[in-house]
Amino acid sequence: MMFTRIVKMVFEARHIPAFLDSFDQVKDHIRAFEGCEFLELYQDKNDSSLFFTYSRWHSEEALENYRNSALFQKVWGQTKPLFRSPAEAWSVDTLVHLD
Repeated sequence: MMFTRIVKMVFEARHIPAFLDSFDQVKDHIRAFEGCEFLELYQDKNDSSLFFTYSRWHSEEALENYRNSALFQKVWGQTKPLFRSPAEAWSVDTLVHLD
């Protein structure tokens, strides 16, 4: 069963341009990772330092393969130092999907 990974990230304001540049460089690689079917980045309308990633995965194993990959280590290594507070993440099952 496919599921969605939601990650909430709050950045130091001065680091937002660096994060956006970094994400732009890796987004296609994340999306092309085996098992990833969907990837989007959102920015809160009222708090410009608050971002969310939504990614859809074939299985928990596919997400774990990504999380154990060199790509993830690179992405997380560049992103984590930019946070204002620790990231939060949820894995949720899709119960209803409408196009």
